[in-house]
Amino acid sequence: MAVSRRDCIKQLAASVFAGLVVLPARAQASRRVILVVGDSLSAEYGLQRGSGWVALLEKRLAQEKIAATVVNASISGDTTSGGRSRLPALLAQHQPAVVIIELGGNDALRGLPLAMTERNLAEMARAAKAAGARVLLAGMQVPPNYGRQYNEDFAALFGKVARAEGTALLPFLLKGVGDAPNATELFQPDRIHPKEAAHPIILGNVWPVLRPLLPK
Repeated sequence: MAVSRRDCIKQLAASVFAGLVVLPARAQASRRVILVVGDSLSAEYGLQRGSGWVALLEKRLAQEKIAATVVNASISGDTTSGGRSRLPALLAQHQPAVVIIELGGNDALRGLPLAMTERNLAEMARAAKAAGARVLLAGMQVPPNYGRQYNEDFAALFGKVARAEGTALLPFLLKGVGDAPNATELFQPDRIHPKEAAHPIILGNVWPVLRPLLPK
C-alpha cells in the first residue's frame, strides 16, 4: 500500500519525538553512578569483603533510598599517576555522575615530588569534569616522621587543587581515625590501613561532603 508524503513526515516526527523522550531517560539512568578511584584505603585492604567504607556507602544509599550505583575502581598501592592513566577508560565505561578521587597517600610514602601529585590530581579533576561528573577530592595526611614542612605542603595540596578546579573537598579522609586518641586501636598491625571498626568513621567523613553532589 502506498504511503503519502504527509504520512511519512508524520511517522518521522513521531520517531524523532519518541527518541527525544527515551534518550534522556537512558542518559539519566547512566549518570547515576558514583565512581571511586582510590588506593588500599578504599580497596578493603586487609578487610573482609563488604566491610570497607565504599561498601558501607552502598548500604547508606540504599537506606536513604537514593537510586545510585557505586563502582569501586580502587587498587591497593595505586598512585596519582596510576589513577590518572586509568581514569579516561573508567569515565568512558561508567559515565559517572560523581567521581571520588582518593589518591595521593602512596605518592607520599614513595617520596614522589609533590608538584607531580598536585598536577596528577588536577588533571584527574579536569578529566572528570569534562566528562560531566562532579568531583569530590579526598585529602590525606602523612605520618610526622616526614618532617613538618613536607607534611604541611602535602596536606595543603588537596585544598589547592580543589580551589583551582572547583571541586568538593574532604580535607582529611581519616579524620577521627588517624588523629584519634586511640588511633593505634583503629589500625591494622602495619599502622597504615584502618581496621574494619574505623570504616564507619571514614564514611561519616565522606557522606556530608558527598550528599550534595548526588543526582536528584
